[in-house]
Amino acid sequence: MRARAPERPKTPAAFLLMALAAVWMALVIVLPLVNVLAEAFKQGVQPYLSAIVQPDALSAIRLTLTVAAIAVPLNAVFGIAAAWCVTRFDFAGKGLLLSVLDLPFTISPVISGMVWVLLFGAHGWFASVLEASNIKIIYALPGLVIATVLVTLPFVARELIPLMQDQGTDEEIAAVTLGASGWDVFFRITLPNIKWALTYGVLLCTARAMGEFGAVSVVSGHIRGLTNTLPLHIEVLYNEYDSVGAFGAATLLAGLALVTLVLKTLLEWRFGDELAANRRH
Repeated sequence: MRARAPERPKTPAAFLLMALAAVWMALVIVLPLVNVLAEAFKQGVQPYLSAIVQPDALSAIRLTLTVAAIAVPLNAVFGIAAAWCVTRFDFAGKGLLLSVLDLPFTISPVISGMVWVLLFGAHGWFASVLEASNIKIIYALPGLVIATVLVTLPFVARELIPLMQDQGTDEEIAAVTLGASGWDVFFRITLPNIKWALTYGVLLCTARAMGEFGAVSVVSGHIRGLTNTLPLHIEVLYNEYDSVGAFGAATLLAGLALVTLVLKTLLEWRFGDELAANRRH
């Protein structure tokens, strides 16, 4: 059953609050986006197109999508496993696991990147082992991936845990009683019950992964054409006073964010009741 639509405002105070909210949204979201578009096209369409098809820009786009394509599935698998453990079992360290899930929300992304430098950098704890094995993590794709994985760690799990707690285990227990195997229970009952919340969490995780700056900046080394993701590419161009290139690349990042926002809105509209269960806890 679909949730009841909110009532229309009927008092002057309600209209005033709506107007203030609209003005605030215009100032912090619409106005900056309009400014980005204006700066990107201020010299015309051709300079804009030239800026976004430069080799460094294309490399940054590919790298951003590659990092997201690796990090997001990893966090989806981890999120499902963590949610399953937390909601289906009682074990020592359960509170610690929940605290670890929230840790990326409470620490700076720069610190998240520094952790990996301390572990895998040239003078890190595992530097000698990595050097002997000719494995490069920092200033390479693996470093970008693990930094992104850390900062996006909670998104899927935190969408699934409240929902799975709300659903309980009655259906799963009934399936086991009737002879279903563990994998059958997961793929035929658990996964269908959480599929839209999982998709919602994956979308949030993807948006954060593509837009992450602080953590990947620490581990990337800012090597143009090799380790610069799209946010880092924008910073480099802006520091070089290439405003058309910087804002042109920013429109691509904004476009990716807009696609994610549209998909998120469609999910909320179509499956609002199921997703709302997450918000009630």
